Amino acid sequence: DKASNKALGVASYLRVNPSAGSIEVGHINFSPALQQTVTATEAMYLFMSRVFNELGYRRYEWKCNALNEGSRAAAKRLGFTYEGTFRQADINKSRNRDTAWFSMLDSEWPTIDQAFKAWLAPTNFKENGEQITSLSVLTSDALVRVRT
Repeated sequence: DKASNKALGVASYLRVNPSAGSIEVGHINFSPALQQTVTATEAMYLFMSRVFNELGYRRYEWKCNALNEGSRAAAKRLGFTYEGTFRQADINKSRNRDTAWFSMLDSEWPTIDQAFKAWLAPTNFKENGEQITSLSVLTSDALVRVRT
């Protein structure tokens, strides 16, 4: 936050595997002031852009607790594809945890990139800041185009 000069959230690259060209985004923890904002979305876009455009990776992963509906919805909105659930993949607080896996591939990135650019464009927002076309519509349309 520029006004307070304090971080509003963190996100990390995990499971970095250069030989496979695969990397995961995780440990995402955004404060309420950052959650569900254009800035948060742009931050995730910048992470993606670095993975594909700068690092040249071929696979970008998002994993979350299968019960975390907010994280699952965010992954889909951002253009990740649900791949499946690893049952009892972990133990958290003495309970089994199923892990939902999502991915984005380098072959999908150019179309997803265009969807983000269209969403982030000033022309996609009304004067009051309300979006005209949602990112989820743009990314789902982009993935349909890639797969047909």
